[in-house]
Amino acid sequence: MKPFGIRITLHSSDTMRASHLLGEEWESYRWYRTMEERDKAFEELHQPLPYYQRADNSNLVLTKVENSRSVE
Repeated sequence: MKPFGIRITLHSSDTMRASHLLGEEWESYRWYRTMEERDKAFEELHQPLPYYQRADNSNLVLTKVENSRSVE
């Protein structure tokens, strides 16, 4: 497994957290070989998406994480 990641969750008020949709415990991870790759992707994910309207905001919560059990 790659050692550097981004954990993706939803804001607590997001309607997609409903039990019949994604659920309250939904999360996803993206993993990268280097800290530099991860940090670049983290910054890119913070950019507004081109198809959002100006008043729209992403409901994603992004957190940098490290996998201490990764073996290369």
